[in-house]
Amino acid sequence: MQKLEELQRLLSEKKISRRQFIARVSALGLMAAVSPVLSSSTANAATPKKGGRFIIGVTGGSTTDSMDPATLTSNMNQNINWQIRNCLVEIDHEFNAIPELAESWEATPDAKVWTFKLRKGIEFHNGKTMTAEDVIYSIQHHLGEKSKSAAKGYLKSIANIKAGGKHEVVFELSGGSADFPFILGDYHLTICPAGTEGPEWEKGIGTGGYILESWEPGVRSFAKRNPNYWKEGRAHFDEIETLSIVDTNARTNALKTGQINYMDRVELKTVHLMKRMPGINVTATTGTAHYTIPMLVDQKPYDDNNVRMALKLAVNREELVKQILRGYGEVGNDHPIAPVNKYFAKNLEQRQYDPEKAKFYMKKAGMLDHTFNLHAADAAFAGAVDAAVLIKEEAKKAGININVVREPDDGYWSNVWMKKEWCMCYWGGRPIEDMMFTVAYSDGAPWNDTHWKNDRFNKLLVSARAELDTEKRRKLYEEMQEICRNDGGTVVPMYNQMVEASSDKLAHGPISGHMALDGMRNGERWWFA
Repeated sequence: MQKLEELQRLLSEKKISRRQFIARVSALGLMAAVSPVLSSSTANAATPKKGGRFIIGVTGGSTTDSMDPATLTSNMNQNINWQIRNCLVEIDHEFNAIPELAESWEATPDAKVWTFKLRKGIEFHNGKTMTAEDVIYSIQHHLGEKSKSAAKGYLKSIANIKAGGKHEVVFELSGGSADFPFILGDYHLTICPAGTEGPEWEKGIGTGGYILESWEPGVRSFAKRNPNYWKEGRAHFDEIETLSIVDTNARTNALKTGQINYMDRVELKTVHLMKRMPGINVTATTGTAHYTIPMLVDQKPYDDNNVRMALKLAVNREELVKQILRGYGEVGNDHPIAPVNKYFAKNLEQRQYDPEKAKFYMKKAGMLDHTFNLHAADAAFAGAVDAAVLIKEEAKKAGININVVREPDDGYWSNVWMKKEWCMCYWGGRPIEDMMFTVAYSDGAPWNDTHWKNDRFNKLLVSARAELDTEKRRKLYEEMQEICRNDGGTVVPMYNQMVEASSDKLAHGPISGHMALDGMRNGERWWFA
């Protein structure tokens, strides 16, 4: 009974949710000893109810945002995108690829040809019935010569797309791709009506659970439930209002006063206080999210790997996890593959803070007299400016001079990221290694935010994608992580848990660690209890 008492204490102090409490007690076989008062609200919450206006306060919204799926960069427009649209494939909370607009798929033995069967009778918000034509158009939107879509890198292997009838799409690839269905679950690859272009994207026409009524980039969106939504057991709210609230204190106060029902990126300095607030639940979800500090390796002095190695060694990762994440995460190892990913290189030596080695490499580069500008704004992630200042102070011990340049939150992703030579950044991660490496590290990828190119790495990427033997594939991905660590232009100091808060009037199923806001799908997965 001592274990039960400990779990009851954690629940009363809001250190675990009621759902976590019930799950743990059940696993211990102690449910018979639990007070019905403690268990009833969770049991009732298991049955979704329709109704209410769900108000979300999120970071990252910018006046430069668009609803063009090719250009989604912020938590705000990514979340709205999945309120109003669907992909062929959905990534569930266990990182499985499950059918969405596609009802099934199959591949040839070499994984070069994939055939997707589409659901029949699916309607867009404008009344048009979805067919293979819409799917082909939506995917080709990212493949055009002038396309700057981040998904373009994922799709480069597509040699041809064709319809096998009104409800069948065939993808012919230039090489095998064992995980191709996962790619079609990427948030950029939502399906829109054929012919959509220009201002039409901002209307947000899709097949999703909500219909976009109004959209003011970087400020607010408003959507109403789609009365013809085809998914059973999803899209329970009558309305969803999404607000861009970049300032953490403003988001927190909005939740405390009931102006919003849900907020992302809780202030970790005060999360212990929020856990004590009546009427608020705090969740900490482990997934693929990580913080990065990319440097443009085609600009001096970052073209010298001695400089890159020095800066990596000058970062005190343990202190960042302690001071910035407040323990809600773990140290990174200068590659983007998270411990929850299938092929994480768990035996790769962990890089440590080493001022002496950092000084050695910087001296070897002849750059000890150089001042490095590190551009930061909390739009990158909560605490990004504090993290940059901490990095600056720790680097002094290696004789390395860093100047922290504080940038405006608004327009950070348009004006700083991939524009300034060294900056703070956040990645939600990807469910599979191929996607993460392809979107941010492969040669020529639109979101390769360091402009890094490594011939061995790019060769391995193609080989691993086509390799069907699990153990051989593991070795390829492990080598790629090592190459990133030792040659890449990105400092990956820490993996962060996604710490978010919501009204205790909300209910939900298991929370996904795939992306923030329950895999960016809280709009259709949550409900009012």
